[in-house]
Amino acid sequence: MPKTGINIYKRKDGRWEARIICAYKADGKPEYKSLYARTYAEAKQRQAAAQAGLIAPTIKTEDRVDATFEQAAMNWLAAVRVKVKESTFTKYERLLRTQILPRLGMYRLSRMTQSQLERCIGELVMNGRLDGGGGLSPKTTQDILMIVKSILTYVRPTAAIDFRAIAVKKDFREMRVLSKPEQAVLAQSLRENVGAAALGVLLSLYTGIRLGELCALRWEHVNLLEKTLSVHATLQRIPDLSGDSAKTHVTITPPKSKCSLRDIPLPDFLVVLLETVAAHPKAYLLTGDRLRFMEPRTVQYHFKKYIADCGIADANFHCLRHTFATRCIELGFDAKSLSEILGHSNVNITLNRYVHSSFDLKRENMAKLSALEP
Repeated sequence: MPKTGINIYKRKDGRWEARIICAYKADGKPEYKSLYARTYAEAKQRQAAAQAGLIAPTIKTEDRVDATFEQAAMNWLAAVRVKVKESTFTKYERLLRTQILPRLGMYRLSRMTQSQLERCIGELVMNGRLDGGGGLSPKTTQDILMIVKSILTYVRPTAAIDFRAIAVKKDFREMRVLSKPEQAVLAQSLRENVGAAALGVLLSLYTGIRLGELCALRWEHVNLLEKTLSVHATLQRIPDLSGDSAKTHVTITPPKSKCSLRDIPLPDFLVVLLETVAAHPKAYLLTGDRLRFMEPRTVQYHFKKYIADCGIADANFHCLRHTFATRCIELGFDAKSLSEILGHSNVNITLNRYVHSSFDLKRENMAKLSALEP
């Protein structure tokens, strides 16, 4: 029977068989349960649904080091499911299914070596993309390393893996920041033609709010008397656990961290603008409707159109957050206040990742050296 997926086979009778681990024998070997379907897609969906609803059996302490990496991974995945957001769990499950288990799942924990893991990471860096377009990004590769480390730590194997010795070259890319002239042209155009998406772009440009946080905003989160905006949730579209990348659903959850729950003071001109379009407290800010929200990809689409109409070079929506942080530093904001406005856990994230010094600011600072001239 030709194998076409992880534990998915086409039988001689024409049906598709998908298997899941339902128990472990005393010697640590898995016991499988078979699920049958008429098509590969249906078998894959049934397998994913069964795995999503399955509480993986615990590997006995004495059997842990003799278990396979796949057994350990399934136990770890079941354990973290109740601890992380749905979007995070979906990412873990997808990386395990598509990248990690096909390369490491068959190894016994007691026999896993440094070289096996290094070889796996090397393959991912060179040819990890599922579309055959080359290697994975350093960020995705680091995420995979983190998952593998978490799994091995969870079962405490005897095999020692030095993760510090497995280096992934970081791909440093300077984030696009709108220049002051670009920002002025864009802001003027948006204020002259204020619509739902245009309002969202202005809010992000002058508060640094994330795209998902913007889409989840309701009018009850805006206090026009106190001139504040409260961030309580984030909206995103994530893949279903069926494993079918074409199937997705929208989730609205608390932001990525406790630090992201925050109140942002609003500048006066934004308050005046918001007063002209305010709607029912339970309505979404970007639609004025209590049931209908605007998705991140829709806002991104409108943003691309706005900058194109203004003759501004291509950029993605997240550049508004970087632009906001950079302008704040140029205006003399203290780093601690800016960090809290952005919802960061510490000031270093703000300074190292989101603040981009302009050449004019560098020139201005270098000019201060003239005071040292005798």
